[in-house]
Amino acid sequence: MRWGIISTGTIAKKFAETINKMQGEAVLAGVASRSLEKARDFATFHGAAAYYSSYEELVQSSDIDIVYIATPNVFHYENTLLCLNAGKHVLCEKPFTTNASDAKKLYAMAREKGLFIMDGLWTMHLPMYAKIRQLISEGAIGEVKHVRADFGFVATGARKDMKLDSSLGGGALLDIGVYNIGFAAMVFGANPTSIQAHLNINEYGTDDFGTVILTYPGNRTATLTSAIGIQMPTEGVIYGTKGRLHLPSYLHAQRMNLYAVGSEEPVIFELPFDINGFEYQIREAMRCIKGSLKESSQLTEAFSIGIIQTLDDIRKMAGLRFSFE
Repeated sequence: MRWGIISTGTIAKKFAETINKMQGEAVLAGVASRSLEKARDFATFHGAAAYYSSYEELVQSSDIDIVYIATPNVFHYENTLLCLNAGKHVLCEKPFTTNASDAKKLYAMAREKGLFIMDGLWTMHLPMYAKIRQLISEGAIGEVKHVRADFGFVATGARKDMKLDSSLGGGALLDIGVYNIGFAAMVFGANPTSIQAHLNINEYGTDDFGTVILTYPGNRTATLTSAIGIQMPTEGVIYGTKGRLHLPSYLHAQRMNLYAVGSEEPVIFELPFDINGFEYQIREAMRCIKGSLKESSQLTEAFSIGIIQTLDDIRKMAGLRFSFE
């Protein structure tokens, strides 16, 4: 399947590198940037078949089947809209949109046009997440009661400015907190029924640190912390009445330890990535399109919108508004 990429930033480079290591499963057919020079340099380095100086040119190309959108958060809605109007399938980098209302419009439009779109929350497709769901359904750790997930990194200079820029929909919550929320939602299979949140609003007008406590049906809870400016391991723990699942990195989930109550040694699960983890969402998108499916069973429209609605509710509670709102 022939992929086009909109934007040439860091995440676009990782996506292109992934496609190039998939040994013909997917083809990098084109890349677009607002700068012709950047598009040409990206295409040359990553072996893209074509390059374009505008997003409009790329989506009009008959050589592109599906577009990966790698632009900043604030542009996801308009970029996805552009692709859908041109008849292209879409995989859009997380967060899918900056608010749930826009997400609902895009999914409705995709259904109307008979096109596939998917939120780029790539972790949902990892083999280890399938193993987690299996173990929980089998009762390996009993009734799940609590989830904890943390994610934090330090950014400096221009990278920090971009990550925290209010005009781009920046901040820790939408940049990395979305992974925490997705992890908890995957475990519980539901949206939260109540939210407690504290976000530290910085000089950029966005959040650089936040802790969220979510309550799910059955009085189950999740404690989630995200930070830009504090180095935190992406550790995840799922606590049940008969044991716990510990992931040293729930984000790059290739190893997991099952600690059963009364057992001295953990059961270790190891599921190494084929490449870097991105390959699973690429394969899932192509599987769905080839099967004429309009959504992925691993990351449904309802799941995606539920995540974004949770982000909306947290921002409202914490008084976080972007400069374009």
